Amino acid sequence: MSHPHPELGPPPPLPEGGLRVTPLGGLGEIGRNMTVFEYGGRLLIVDCGVLFPEEEQPGIDLILPDFSSVRDRLDDIEGIVLTHGHEDHIGGVPFLLREKPDIPLIGSKLTLALIEAKLQEHRIRPYTLQVAEGQRERIGPFDCEFVAVNHSIPDALAVAIRTPAGMAVHTGDFKMDQLPLDSRLTDLHAFARLSEEGIDLLLSDSTNAEVPGFVPPERDISGVLRQVFAGARKRIIVASFASHVHRIQQILDAAHEYGRRVAFVGRSMVRNMGIARDLGYLKVPPGLVVDVKTLDDLPDSEVVLVCTGSQGEPMAALSRMANRDHQIRIVDGDTVILASSLIPGNENAVYRVINGLTRWGANVVHKGNAKVHVSGHASAGELLYFYNICRPKNLMPVHGEWRHLRANAELGALTGVPHDRIVIAEDGVVVDLVQGKARISGKVQAGYVYVDGLSVGDVREPALKDRKILGDEGIISVFVVMDASTGKLTGGPHIQARGSGIEDSAFGDVIPRITETLERSAQDGVVEPHQLQQLIRRTLGKWVSDTYRRRPMILPVVVEV
Repeated sequence: MSHPHPELGPPPPLPEGGLRVTPLGGLGEIGRNMTVFEYGGRLLIVDCGVLFPEEEQPGIDLILPDFSSVRDRLDDIEGIVLTHGHEDHIGGVPFLLREKPDIPLIGSKLTLALIEAKLQEHRIRPYTLQVAEGQRERIGPFDCEFVAVNHSIPDALAVAIRTPAGMAVHTGDFKMDQLPLDSRLTDLHAFARLSEEGIDLLLSDSTNAEVPGFVPPERDISGVLRQVFAGARKRIIVASFASHVHRIQQILDAAHEYGRRVAFVGRSMVRNMGIARDLGYLKVPPGLVVDVKTLDDLPDSEVVLVCTGSQGEPMAALSRMANRDHQIRIVDGDTVILASSLIPGNENAVYRVINGLTRWGANVVHKGNAKVHVSGHASAGELLYFYNICRPKNLMPVHGEWRHLRANAELGALTGVPHDRIVIAEDGVVVDLVQGKARISGKVQAGYVYVDGLSVGDVREPALKDRKILGDEGIISVFVVMDASTGKLTGGPHIQARGSGIEDSAFGDVIPRITETLERSAQDGVVEPHQLQQLIRRTLGKWVSDTYRRRPMILPVVVEV
């Protein structure tokens, strides 16, 4: 991604009495949210999430924020404030705590319960501070007040951070559903009170800034779900995010109404719904939820399965069902509900799953053909309303791709925020609030850090490029044996191709060329193996390109005897 400020270098020392804000993820992308606040030499982190890989990142499990700018300052971190429990806000916490396990985590009851369960898998026991809306806590030099916001997960919070440099308000993810299922509204009264005090810098969710109007209430989905349940003949399989408690609650309510039993499928779904039920966020009638192993004893018309995989993730339960790689087999007449939005970049994977399910006879209900999802992020109408309440002196759009950030900035300008006080930054761009004005002062490293199995940060862009070539074009290996003293060919070339679409027998046409090239190099005194490998690669590569218009990876092996 091109940088809008390519001339920026490392930021200068923070002026005395200034507040520094450094986003390390979440700007120019949907995910990997992480923002570092600095005052008086101390740091406060808001969120630490992950980004999920796209097709051009083969083999990657997760993408983390780059911790390099804070790695030498781990002792300066006062804590990590977690605004809510979605993976794009908490998924990176275990990887940061691996570097310093005693960094305190601050968040609401459900958020901390979700992250503690995740950290248990990493064998980390965190220090936590549970907070609630209306609570105010001193965290080092940061005076933090927590404000209730409505989102697609319970217990979401915004945070107002007071320092002598001014007050910064980070909204986290929010919308303004006026009829939330849990009756927990975005606290506009609290934001109005903060506005009266003076919000010097507002960092605001940008995800739906391009969408006009207001987000429909979550409860609007209930009627559509009941309609689907009423018409379903066999099993109902619902795919949702493993943290969308409100959506799962409506599924449970519909199942109870239509006399069906519910089983959760998938480790994260079972874990998160268990936590939500134990803490009272999920209301489950007695006997409604059963173990998936007992479903064989029930008629299909009394079964509901709730699983993960609404984004087409290859290893999630729904994708495996579509590929016939799961113990639950889709049969003709099953109904599948994809109760979530499409994350940008996941469209192809999702439609591949929909087609796979339809192939086996399932009736697939999704956002494109039924109202089974509403967004968890404020649309343009809500943001305008919000800015008119907050009246920020400086605005910094966060959480969104470039088009979302730009649209959010324009909304801020429409409500009277001066253009020179609206900061559009990207990951790594350092913003300083000094004497009431926010300015870009430099940039730090904030690239992608890839998690591949147990490897964290070892896979880099060249390796991904090689994987993509291997996946798209295949590989051709060439094996030759050379006399170490004379450089003459004593064995081979032996050529094998995998995934290139070229039969091994076809290489008979190019073997004489490779042999001739190697004999000529021996006459010229070129005997160094690396140089010979380059000659083989160029000769074979040109022939493949001219003959097949393909560019596979070519792996020459030169053995000296």
